[in-house]
Amino acid sequence: MNQVIYSPSKYIQGGGEISKLGAYCRQMGATGAYAIVDPYILSTYGNDIVSSFDAESMPLVQREFKGECCLKLVEQIVADLDLNATGVILGIGGGKTLDTAKAVSRYTGLPVVIVPTVASTDAPCSALSVLYSEEGEFDRYLPLLQSPNAVIADVDIIAKAPPRLLAAGMGDALSTFFEARACRNSGAVTHAGGQSSIAAFALARACLDTLLAEGAIALEDARKGIASAAVGHIVEANIYLSGIGFESGGLAAAHAIHNGLTVLEECRQMLHGEKVAFATLAQLMLEHAAEEEIAAVVAFCREVGLPVTLKEMGLSGVEPGKLMAVAQASCEADSPMANMPFEVSPQDVFDAIIAADRRGQQAG
Repeated sequence: MNQVIYSPSKYIQGGGEISKLGAYCRQMGATGAYAIVDPYILSTYGNDIVSSFDAESMPLVQREFKGECCLKLVEQIVADLDLNATGVILGIGGGKTLDTAKAVSRYTGLPVVIVPTVASTDAPCSALSVLYSEEGEFDRYLPLLQSPNAVIADVDIIAKAPPRLLAAGMGDALSTFFEARACRNSGAVTHAGGQSSIAAFALARACLDTLLAEGAIALEDARKGIASAAVGHIVEANIYLSGIGFESGGLAAAHAIHNGLTVLEECRQMLHGEKVAFATLAQLMLEHAAEEEIAAVVAFCREVGLPVTLKEMGLSGVEPGKLMAVAQASCEADSPMANMPFEVSPQDVFDAIIAADRRGQQAG
């Protein structure tokens, strides 16, 4: 089996990058742009975005992202687009805004620039869009024809976002190394289309090391709105290291269990990365990982406020039947659970979830 690494053509991170978007699109050769923008970003930074394109004398259409990242919305946007006047799609905002822009790019064949204004998931760098139903349940992974043409992270904006979002991004990134390790051990084929490489695994390891070393410091700085070096390092870990690490290193039980959790209405209020954090602990229990490793994950999650119990997931007193439904959904055909280096049954997942909850309740 060959080894494949996917990566954006450019990853740009710094302060004040929102005011340079027009110039970056001009460098790509675009003569017109269509931006799908998060409502808060549109109201707060919309004029800055427009000014950056005015400076390049480039036409820009901005569309406020509303609703769910679902196929119906993507098809509506594609139908509304003037392909003759649009040279590039931009996604500016959070994960679902960005995934919508990537899906529009996929169906139009236009290049896409991804501008995450939060570091809440590792999705921005991936050649993948996650689609949900109109009700918010996981629908499908939509592979793109290529990685984003550019990913541009403005740390000044990200540092001012709600700290919970940065913490959730750390929860998503927390799984990267453990899932990549499982895929490496099983020889699984990743989303990039090959087995994990030395480079992808090294990025996944660097992601975990950065989280454990600087995650708590970065979160404290983010609570003060400070774009510190630690915040910058965690932004890079959440977006780039985890993004390349998961896509080219592989997904396994943690994201499979996350996908299963989306069937429960009771934890819909939990963010993607918060569910992945708990699911990471469940994967470690499934693997019978070393206690030292489990303790480190639990301690980190507690330090940055990520859930390690069913109660913290909004599932206090949940019926066993509902947890079994989660377990069954996590083992469905085409689930990343198949990338584990051993066979996993729904009962195994159910037991791992219960064990993770029990471990999360322990004092040490």
